[in-house]
Amino acid sequence: MSSSHYVQIASSAINEYFGEGHIDKELLLSAYPELSQNRACFVTLNLNHRLRGCIGSIIAHRSLIDDLISNAVSAAFRDPRFPPLSKEEFAKTSIEVSLLTPPQSVHYQDRNDLAAIIRPFIDGVILRVGNHQATFLPQVWEELSDFDLFFEHLGLKAGVGSDPLSYHPEIYTYQVEKYEEASDEK
Repeated sequence: MSSSHYVQIASSAINEYFGEGHIDKELLLSAYPELSQNRACFVTLNLNHRLRGCIGSIIAHRSLIDDLISNAVSAAFRDPRFPPLSKEEFAKTSIEVSLLTPPQSVHYQDRNDLAAIIRPFIDGVILRVGNHQATFLPQVWEELSDFDLFFEHLGLKAGVGSDPLSYHPEIYTYQVEKYEEASDEK
């Protein structure tokens, strides 16, 4: 399946929410059987090169087509950090779809050991302390390329403060296949 198909499905899901068009899941599943496999994905929306919504699944728990449609609609209309996306904004919004590999637990001794294990720009990271959890996709390394700064922001996102590694949290990594809308598609 080409990258444009994943992005097109996400775009169509948002358009359908606006009452425009319809996604024929049966047709898509017959054309692209891999959409029936359980996969986890994130859908990221950017407006003027700034985050406008990002929602996803860390663990595969439904078919890729259902995860993609649900996360696209949630990124556009249910991301608690933003108001619902307007049709006018959507016309200028780019879509990125990230398909996640299953998370792998990272066994580490201390901060230095973890820094030697984590691969910036390759690994997405899940941080868990008790009931607090947050993740950053590998793309976040582009903005937070320093290991300490990356984990400081991840700890704040998880609600455990700016020094989450002091708790020796559970750490999981995953990788993504990233698909972006071509700049001339909107």
